[in-house]
Amino acid sequence: MMRRPRTTATKAVEYGDMDSDLSFLQTASSDEDSEEWRPPEQKPRAPAAKEKQKATAKKTVTPKQPKAPKVPKEPKVPKEPKPRAPRKPAAERKPQASKVQRNSSAPVLAGSKRKKIEEVQNKAGEKQTEVPEGERGGEASVRVKEERLSFTPSEAHQVDRYAGEGSSLALLKAKKEEVEDFTFGEPCPKKPKTMGACLGRPTTLPTSLANDLRNELSMNWDLIEVLSTLTCVERWVCSNIISLLREENTVPFMVRYRKEMINHMDADAVRDVQLVYEELRSVSKKTQSVIQTLKKDGALTDELEQELRSCRSADELDHVYSPYKKGSKLTKARRAKALGLEAAVSTLMDSPHTLDLRAWIKPDTEGLSSVEEVTTGVEHILADMIAKDPETLTYIKTLCENSFVSIHSSVSKSALKEKAQEKPGQSDKKPGAHPNKNKDIDKFNLYFDFTSNIQRIQSHQTLAINRGESLKILMVKVNIPDKVKSDFTRWCISNRWRPKTFAREEVLAIIKNAVEDSYKRLILPFLTRSYRTKLTSAAEKESIAMFGRNLRQRLLVGPIRGCVIMGVDPGFRHGCKLAILSPTSQILHTDVVYLHSSGQHREADKLCHLMKKYSCTRVVIGNGTACRETESFFADLISRQFFQPLDVSYCITNEAGASIYSVSPEAVKEMPDLDPNLRSAVSIGRRVQDPLAELVKIDPKHIGIGTYQHDVSAGALKAALDGVVQECVSFVGVDINICSEVLMRHVAGLNAVRAKNIAEWREQNGPFMNREQLKLVKGMGPKSYQQCAGFIRINPQTIHSVKSSPHPASTMQEKPAAKKGKGKSCINIPTSFNPLDQTCIHPESYDVTHR
Repeated sequence: MMRRPRTTATKAVEYGDMDSDLSFLQTASSDEDSEEWRPPEQKPRAPAAKEKQKATAKKTVTPKQPKAPKVPKEPKVPKEPKPRAPRKPAAERKPQASKVQRNSSAPVLAGSKRKKIEEVQNKAGEKQTEVPEGERGGEASVRVKEERLSFTPSEAHQVDRYAGEGSSLALLKAKKEEVEDFTFGEPCPKKPKTMGACLGRPTTLPTSLANDLRNELSMNWDLIEVLSTLTCVERWVCSNIISLLREENTVPFMVRYRKEMINHMDADAVRDVQLVYEELRSVSKKTQSVIQTLKKDGALTDELEQELRSCRSADELDHVYSPYKKGSKLTKARRAKALGLEAAVSTLMDSPHTLDLRAWIKPDTEGLSSVEEVTTGVEHILADMIAKDPETLTYIKTLCENSFVSIHSSVSKSALKEKAQEKPGQSDKKPGAHPNKNKDIDKFNLYFDFTSNIQRIQSHQTLAINRGESLKILMVKVNIPDKVKSDFTRWCISNRWRPKTFAREEVLAIIKNAVEDSYKRLILPFLTRSYRTKLTSAAEKESIAMFGRNLRQRLLVGPIRGCVIMGVDPGFRHGCKLAILSPTSQILHTDVVYLHSSGQHREADKLCHLMKKYSCTRVVIGNGTACRETESFFADLISRQFFQPLDVSYCITNEAGASIYSVSPEAVKEMPDLDPNLRSAVSIGRRVQDPLAELVKIDPKHIGIGTYQHDVSAGALKAALDGVVQECVSFVGVDINICSEVLMRHVAGLNAVRAKNIAEWREQNGPFMNREQLKLVKGMGPKSYQQCAGFIRINPQTIHSVKSSPHPASTMQEKPAAKKGKGKSCINIPTSFNPLDQTCIHPESYDVTHR
């Protein structure tokens, strides 16, 4: 039927179902977005063919045009061939469609979208004329297109109703009626396009919350607008994210159970918005503190306060506030203002022909004793005004963006001197006195003469340069081309800072000197600081993001379950530590074998006895000292079929952090009777059995998953890694009846205290039978329960396995009565098993699921 039209549209139709409304709407949307598209078939045709095509178009368009009225009461209108003017019904149809759109409350199609779709529909009708009249299915194809473009207000109300219920039918309806812009084979962008409304959810910040934010920040900019600009996220999404964060919702909860409100963003994108939101709040708090400080000092003016409240970043705030800091020296401009030369500057700019600098001379006053001193003071004030003018700073930044601004690093003189002193007397020095320092100098060989464009430098290069500069091994400089200075000076003199009336040569010389002084003494250092700060901030964010990506991959490695595992912590002098673990990670046996000494045959027999005794078929070797030697030993035994009839295999895993964990309080509490070296073997084995459950016990910074962790903000790194751990744990879910207390701490909505209370409740009352019983735990309020309930699983298999413990069932029913006095409605909580508790469905959606 419709096989000849546009290329991108053909793909969309072929991939989708021909009977669904979504396929054609996507086709129309893709044509609507591709403005440069032209039908390729029409270009090579002869004029005669075009005339014939137009005649055919007039002939075949006639049965198509009556589809325009979208009133459902006239289904047989398309068969009438009489209307000959194709454009007039289309023109009459557009206001009618917009009228229907205004009267309906459907958030799916806007009036502009409908108008564009109708234009695409007319084009499609003209393309349809390429198919011969006698071809089968011509009228059917027109009818199909009519049905696909039909959309009535009643259906829109049904979409809203179904979306509010959250049923699966709502998803089908939404998929049929939404018009989305996407192409096959391309990755989903970070900012997906929306229809301007989220199904059944509030799209604007409530008035009370907006007022609270405005009163809390007290800044001259709108928080939602700035947040949307900095993060490239729609305003309504930013509003909903702020609202959810202020309601103490966690990121995993928002991503899984409030996805409509956040436009289906992933956890990293939501965390980026949260980070920028917190930065803007910190800027606001710092601004309030600066204003209070200046008020106490008596240096606050209305103009200065407005400048401070207009700052959108900490750099801008520091630039405005730095001249007024108590510890800083009195700037040249403030000294000149104290002498009363500010009025002379105003006269210089407004009416320079009336300016007489000799009138400001005071022979007994320092700074006003001569014409040269008065001129210098005027230049300092004017230079300060130029450096703080927003329009001027915007222009200089624009010039820099269009120029080749580079960063250059070179070896410092002190480092060269130390290196030169090290070489001649190296044999006379004590071992370990200077070699380490010299080794550090050699590490930065790549950056002894390094130059890179500001826009192209990599994050690891920025962090390396910063580290070398902090160690006084490198000198760093930001190079701005001389052309920027000449263009800036010319623009200031001829445009921005040109006097309003005719000025003498000496007055123009004062302005020129002030511009050059402002650029060299104030603007250039400001630009250098700004570039270095931005590069460092971007590098730190990328480093932290890399930590998060690596940690997520490490935590979500697939576990090896259902087999007995031997964990091996290899070593030479102290032997190889062994730990045999059951399929449920219980410690069956621990031992030490010396595989790299003279008695290898005896140790091999010992290994064979242990493997056969516990039916162990998997060996996990840590990648530390003696790893390869231990690997070759086991590989040799396996190749000689030494463990027959067992089919034994081995693997090597990363043991980073195992030694630190073996002496941690968690390990001591979990394995109090074991030697720390044997605990590390247990940790190595469990990392393969269940990587997520084992690695959450170790500080992510000790797992060896990133670089430059000591050069980034420790607080930001910890917050990001804790967020990734929480996201991974919540993504997988935890079985509340068998998971460890350490693992429970990382579930969204829980912390160390609540996890401890859950473990104690579980020990006293036996296994949890359903999620509702979590409300009986001490410290578990409605908000905490809402955040954690969806990520907690209750599996019937573990309930039956734990039920064999000596806890009587009657104690589970006595607990509600005991907590009755605390005001919790615990008496009505059931003790029966709910099948939905082993899924990711949230309890707030149970009613919808049952229906």
